[in-house]
Amino acid sequence: MSLNNTFVHHVHFWLKDKADLQKFIEGLNLLRPITHIRDIHIGVPADTHRDVVDRSYDVSLLILFDDKAAQDAYQDDPIHLIFVDGYAKPLCARVVVQDSVNV
Repeated sequence: MSLNNTFVHHVHFWLKDKADLQKFIEGLNLLRPITHIRDIHIGVPADTHRDVVDRSYDVSLLILFDDKAAQDAYQDDPIHLIFVDGYAKPLCARVVVQDSVNV
């Protein structure tokens, strides 16, 4: 299967306190009803151990959008802003975002 006409938003989170993992995942699940999201995956590092695999993060968020406009609307969605202010900012020590589009 090929993901054509897709804007990929991939975010890795490092928690300040690993004890907050379940609370943080609950916060990520708040994002699911946002209408601009085509598909969403919330995960933790897989049990894979190869030199090229970075397992240092605590939680991963992968969201597929139809286009950049949908991703832009998601960024301004009130639910996303609640997640950022109520979960990401207070609970995360580091956040890395990687956005990509089809070539």
